[in-house]
Amino acid sequence: MTHLLEVRFKGNRREYFTWPSPESPSLRVDDAVIVEVERGQDFGIVSALGDLAEKKCKRCGACNEETSPPPAPAPPLQAPVRRATDEDRKIAADPRLNEEEVRRTVRDRGREHDLPMKVSDAEWQWDKRKLTIYFTAEQRVDFRALVRDLASLFRTRIELRQIGARDEAKRLDGIGRCGRQLCIASWLPEGRPVSLSLAKAQGLSLNPVQISGPCGRLLCCLHYEHDFYVQQRKRFPKEGKALKTAEGMEQVVAVDIFRERVTLRSDAGSTRVVTLDQLRV
Repeated sequence: MTHLLEVRFKGNRREYFTWPSPESPSLRVDDAVIVEVERGQDFGIVSALGDLAEKKCKRCGACNEETSPPPAPAPPLQAPVRRATDEDRKIAADPRLNEEEVRRTVRDRGREHDLPMKVSDAEWQWDKRKLTIYFTAEQRVDFRALVRDLASLFRTRIELRQIGARDEAKRLDGIGRCGRQLCIASWLPEGRPVSLSLAKAQGLSLNPVQISGPCGRLLCCLHYEHDFYVQQRKRFPKEGKALKTAEGMEQVVAVDIFRERVTLRSDAGSTRVVTLDQLRV
């Protein structure tokens, strides 16, 4: 019998592993562990365990839990090797000190190869058997020559991984216009596509600068209250609709779903504000 663990790595990267049941009580959130990965070993921090880790694992969808019969565990669900020691922590800290220098080196080499890419981050594996480079680009990039160049330079396996703008914000983290940590870097499991129609439904400015986050994409939080706005607007007449009221024919100019008020304009050009209940009467 085994328990499931969520392990956090650099840049908010999370993967799931199993841990033998007899040892599970000794592990706690924020404990450091050495885990088996595809090519060697890596250093991570336990971020969730038990039922919470299972729920988060199912939500990620990587294991295809809905198929029948249940499939075998996915390859990432491997057992951590052991609890990390103080020496392991020192070994893990050493590569972190030069990752920014590595990022600048990769950026310069990318320019030499004339590649249209923005190097976002670099991440060494704990045992230094792999170096992962994260970058963004407007289109697909042929980086085969760059990989060979970097492999000869760093003497390790090189993986270049193209990510989107929201994934870049998740890795680099930051503060949103609300003054809080970016949702995508703190609790939001993945960045869902956001369309301009969400801003329209909430009566927000359609200026992309005013409704975009640090990543340059529309704010993730536009999703949060969208269902509320949709349900509430069903109770009100549509803006621009002509209504026959006690004052005659009037046009709906605006609606206020919070104060439950409707602004009307008559054919003569005069405007008045009535409550939704008054309008229904």
